[in-house]
Amino acid sequence: MNLELRQLRHFVTVAEELHFGRAAERLHMTQPPLSQSIANLEAQLGAPLFVRNRRQVTLTPAGSALLPEARRLLDDAGALPGLVQRVAGGEAGRLTLAFVSTADYSVLPAILQRYRAAYPQVQLVLREATSDVQAEELLHGRIDAGFVIPPLPGRLDATVAYRKVLEEPLILCAPAGLDALRTDGPVSLRDLPPLPLVIFPRALAPKLHDAILATFRDAGITPVIGQEAIQMQTIVSLVSGGMGLALVPQSVSNLMRAGVEYRALRESTPLTELGVAWRRDSDSPVLRGFLELIEKE
Repeated sequence: MNLELRQLRHFVTVAEELHFGRAAERLHMTQPPLSQSIANLEAQLGAPLFVRNRRQVTLTPAGSALLPEARRLLDDAGALPGLVQRVAGGEAGRLTLAFVSTADYSVLPAILQRYRAAYPQVQLVLREATSDVQAEELLHGRIDAGFVIPPLPGRLDATVAYRKVLEEPLILCAPAGLDALRTDGPVSLRDLPPLPLVIFPRALAPKLHDAILATFRDAGITPVIGQEAIQMQTIVSLVSGGMGLALVPQSVSNLMRAGVEYRALRESTPLTELGVAWRRDSDSPVLRGFLELIEKE
């Protein structure tokens, strides 16, 4: 069976007019080819759609059942050009984004809010993942873009593009109630008790890991690493449970947790960086729109 939209349009017009002559006028055609088109449609469907006599034309039960479905198909077909144009312009489609946990406490909520307002018809798919996992996802085309902590593996330089989105200092995340925290304001690492360090594994974020240890080293302290965790919320939870202290990007202080205090440090700390990465060869219109929005940040 090879139904044509033209045949369905003819059928709907006759069903609305219940008169072949008036339907032919609406369709800007003569009556004989319209009658032939309806006859061909009935032959294809294997059932009569109209009861015809000299006085009137009425729909058969089969015709009545077909009418709403034919209208739906014609409406759907009429919407296709607009859909194609919206997708081509980045106004509709699907955008898959991954993000490290620090993005969730800093730039991600505001960016997503702005993107949804600008592109309400784009379906957003979000995945939380570490930077190394995102690198592989980008390499295999399973995500469109990701918020990562640089650097990504050098072997991806030719494949993956990167743009910095945020720089922020490290701050202290410590168990509440320490003597060094009794006064307000910044604290020095030298005034803290020798608690174990809870830290992100170096294999997953070498730049962040090294920046944390460099801050202790510059203060003349060699910390003992007590626990490693791959999610910032886990690090904060371990600190709240008295497992040690941590240095975290400043935006992590937006994660409020009982038993934890955040403080700026008197020591100079390296700036940690967060950025967005994507495949250089991507031709996705929705990704292009997302990157243009990021550029305006």
